[in-house]
Amino acid sequence: QVQLVESGGDSVQAGGSLRLSCTASGNTARTNIMAWFRQAPGKEREGVAAIFTPGSSTYYADHVEGRFTISQDNAKNTVYLQMNSLEPEDTAKYYCAATLIYDLRRYASNWYSPAEYNDWGQGTQVTVSS
Repeated sequence: QVQLVESGGDSVQAGGSLRLSCTASGNTARTNIMAWFRQAPGKEREGVAAIFTPGSSTYYADHVEGRFTISQDNAKNTVYLQMNSLEPEDTAKYYCAATLIYDLRRYASNWYSPAEYNDWGQGTQVTVSS
């Protein structure tokens, strides 16, 4: 099992930026995908971005592409989500997720589904005010 701890959530004004961090510990050898999801009150959890940690493949939701960037520091077992040009609609609790996949092509078509992931963090709150 992998333990995931998120940090970096905060309250910001629209147009501002935040960087979220997710550090993995435990059996990290059982992980080659790390992702960010978010969930707003009354809404389903949705995929935001994901990264294939042994390589450079990244995946983004349409509504964040160009504004958010996922990156990794493998030496620290940490994945980051740089969020720029934040909008009130980005307000949500952001969760880090991890999994081990064997078929990257199949995963690529379903990366945004929470069912793809085995391990989850507790989340960090992002609030964007207008």
